[in-house]
Amino acid sequence: MRTSIATVSLSGSLTEKLTAAARAGFDGVEIFENDLLTAVLTPEEVRARCADLGLTVDLYQPLRDIEAVPADLFARNLRRARHKFALMRRLGADTVLVCSSVDPAAVDDDALAAEQLRELADVADDFGIRVAYEALAWGRHVSTYDHAWRIVEAAAHPALGTCLDSFHILSRGSDPRGIEDIPGEKIFFLQLADAPLPAMDVLQWSRHHRCFPGQGGFDVAGLVRHVLRAGYTGPLSLEVFNDVVRQAEAGPAAVDARRSLLMLQEEVGAAEPPAPVVPTGFAFAELVTPDAQPLAGLLDALGFARAARHRSKPVDLWQQGEARILVNTGAAVRRDGTRLAAVGLESPDPAGAAARAEALLAPVLPRRRAPEDAPLDAVAAPDGTELFFCGAPGPDGGWRSDFADVAHTPAATAVRHIDHLALTQPWHHFDEAALFHRGVLGLLAGESVDVADPYGLLRSRAVGNADGSVRIALGVGAAPTDDTAHPQHIALATDDVVAAARRFRAAGGRLLPIPANYYEDLAARHEFADGELETYRDLGILYDRDDRGVLRHCYTLTVGRVFFEIVQRDGGHRGYGARDAPVRLAAQHTAGTAG
Repeated sequence: MRTSIATVSLSGSLTEKLTAAARAGFDGVEIFENDLLTAVLTPEEVRARCADLGLTVDLYQPLRDIEAVPADLFARNLRRARHKFALMRRLGADTVLVCSSVDPAAVDDDALAAEQLRELADVADDFGIRVAYEALAWGRHVSTYDHAWRIVEAAAHPALGTCLDSFHILSRGSDPRGIEDIPGEKIFFLQLADAPLPAMDVLQWSRHHRCFPGQGGFDVAGLVRHVLRAGYTGPLSLEVFNDVVRQAEAGPAAVDARRSLLMLQEEVGAAEPPAPVVPTGFAFAELVTPDAQPLAGLLDALGFARAARHRSKPVDLWQQGEARILVNTGAAVRRDGTRLAAVGLESPDPAGAAARAEALLAPVLPRRRAPEDAPLDAVAAPDGTELFFCGAPGPDGGWRSDFADVAHTPAATAVRHIDHLALTQPWHHFDEAALFHRGVLGLLAGESVDVADPYGLLRSRAVGNADGSVRIALGVGAAPTDDTAHPQHIALATDDVVAAARRFRAAGGRLLPIPANYYEDLAARHEFADGELETYRDLGILYDRDDRGVLRHCYTLTVGRVFFEIVQRDGGHRGYGARDAPVRLAAQHTAGTAG
């Protein structure tokens, strides 16, 4: 199906928005009136620019407060409409969006609304233009799609149809099954947006909190299925009012928007991109650092051993159990120093995973490699983290064959594998990141949660595969300056967090100290065996319990932007310690970094 996007959904000038939409692969655009009014280009120049970019102008919007008004006001409305229809001819747009009236002068009279819309359609038809009537969720008298359709049906004009908007329909809790009773040729346009499910005024909700399909809580795919069954053959178009998106760079936002439509088309059976290949584990986590010494000391205290060295690059492989950490001192290092730059994902079909990623517009990363290096496909996540698709080691050793073993004495293993990774997202990429990891990697997404930090409120959302062998916690602060204020971390799974913490501390490692008041609260909420709580207090171990089991975990101090967590899960606990997060964040602000 053709795809389109409203220019109001992107930031920048009209020219920048058109360029971003074309580069992302959209077929057409809806021109929002304010974008044209503020443009330096004439309508003819906008039309030519769209043609040069391969874009059609699918809709001009909106015409407001037209129908069910007194005769003198309607006469003025027709005069205004004639000017807009003439402009649309210059622009090359053949469909106009007319929103249900919110004018205080409008009356609750469907017959009058139908009569005036029929007269408007007569005028539009003279210009070769169709009128798509849409029910605003906050319309004064018409606020549901079925009510709008009844008026359109009563008007009975070939140039008058309806526009369906997923936000206006789903935000009111309307049943979309009735869409199938509308003749497909009378559905002139379809606008799509998702949204979280907060309790707030619907107008505020609409104007500030819409998001791309798959990023919110609406069943947008279910609505689209009803529209397609009705026989709709027009474009799938996005109309998203969102404060974050309108402050973000237009290019990446357009790619995110297009990806959401590709995933939506797949969900409704209108497209067949390569099937998702769900990763089965973490092959490695790669840290980039300007100074390997502090990191080497930390890894050594955690029980890791330097097991191998890359044959052609300054990259060391540290390993303990099935947990593998790459330390790269040759890559470009940002001002924030040590950071988690890449993740190796174990995949049953690396080529299929890469094909899926490319089809869903993930940037494929060029790789500088020596002839003998293992071929690894890599793509960039929205936050810039490089994701490598790693197959099971074969006769050639796979990616591990790039490393030459070094003599080392294996330490007593306290860590079994990487339990999860926590990645801080740029503030304007949080929703995009969740959609990316679900769509491109095939991971399941949990609910978004808010976590209190001493200096603001953080959002977090976990994604993972079904058995929990891949878990990634995506987090973001509440403001643009929070991108680097909160570090990334690598959580390491152990069967005995107390023994692992003691071993780490005995080896010279420094654990994050936790305030005594936290343990006073634990004593009030749970019962512990004699001496158990004192042990936790001494080592800085945090404790969480849910209906599945118990989570015990502790943290190292931060190096650069990275710290480690030691995690013991018992009884099937699947959480990440959200209750403990405010305590951990406050303790990290107090403790600072290890180097």
